[in-house]
Amino acid sequence: MKRRWLIRAASLLALALIWQVVAWIAQSDVLPTPWAVLLSLITHTLSGDLPYHLSITLARVAVAFLLAMAIGTAIGIVMGRYRQLDLVLDGALVLGLNIPALVTIILCYLWFGLNDVAAVAAVALNKIPTVIVMVREGARAVDPRLLQVAQAYRVPRIVTLRRVFLPQLYPYLMAAARSGLALIWKIVLVVELLGRSNGVGFQLHVFYQFFDITSILAYTLAFAGVVLLIEAVLMRPLENRLTRWRG
Repeated sequence: MKRRWLIRAASLLALALIWQVVAWIAQSDVLPTPWAVLLSLITHTLSGDLPYHLSITLARVAVAFLLAMAIGTAIGIVMGRYRQLDLVLDGALVLGLNIPALVTIILCYLWFGLNDVAAVAAVALNKIPTVIVMVREGARAVDPRLLQVAQAYRVPRIVTLRRVFLPQLYPYLMAAARSGLALIWKIVLVVELLGRSNGVGFQLHVFYQFFDITSILAYTLAFAGVVLLIEAVLMRPLENRLTRWRG
């Protein structure tokens, strides 16, 4: 475990060194050094601006993620287990997968107004089809013989769901969750840039207008740091716990 952490830390350090060398060679205002970005990050943090806007963005991410996972998982399981319903909903699913995120965002703002309900709805609607596809494949891959054994021994349905069905679905759920977070992070920033007056996306737009590349990179690094922290503290331990039965 320690070796893995050391390897990851070394890779990040190598990226920072490469960044420093390139910035030193370029000697340009459009590519600030890591030290300049770090000082900007500290300044924005101490002023309270970065924690405020980052917390708002994280709240939107959390709500949109939970909605997308809950709705997408339910629909995906049903489509994976019932072929006729899968055929009926497949066309709508393909359509949902191919509608550009920008279109969904604009429509939600026009339908619901420039508020957080529209912002969260736009993000969730963009992610739900992807969750459905992954969970549907997992539901199709569930071994029916194990379900038949549980039925033969008259195992209660709730126990069958927890002990037989869901464990086979966990790898697909984790894949959907990981890809969901990766996609939701990006869409939330676009949503905030287009129609909100706070959040990381809004701040990036402000910095862009003032050509403040150092602050843009500072906010980006803070955002990336939170993503890495969630991956290390939450996603990996959860995946290891849910899939430990596989040996």
